[in-house]
Amino acid sequence: MRRIEFLNYPIGGEVPIHQWGYRIDGTDLRVYAADATRDLWRREREEKDPAAEERFLLDQHDGLTLDEVGDPARHFLGDPAPEFADPSAGTTPVLGCSCGVWACWPLRTTITTTPTR
Repeated sequence: MRRIEFLNYPIGGEVPIHQWGYRIDGTDLRVYAADATRDLWRREREEKDPAAEERFLLDQHDGLTLDEVGDPARHFLGDPAPEFADPSAGTTPVLGCSCGVWACWPLRTTITTTPTR
């Protein structure tokens, strides 16, 4: 990874909710998650349409809402709020489930920081 971008994007209807999104070297993090879980879902689904399969895979994770994350500087530097922390693994969720309950199917990662990175 050379570059990570953080962005906010709206979801929902008339009163949209904003979520955090991420690009790693220009690619949406959800694409990486879809690639990593592709074989898992193939065993459970027999989708004949490749475009529908891709949409399904991309829709398995979604960003965390701005309200859920709270202080983004703390969260994205590896010091999340207690309800997000997993002390046993030292991980932080960066994507949640597309059902709207982040803890249903979170994508968690270890965030390591140095004085310059």
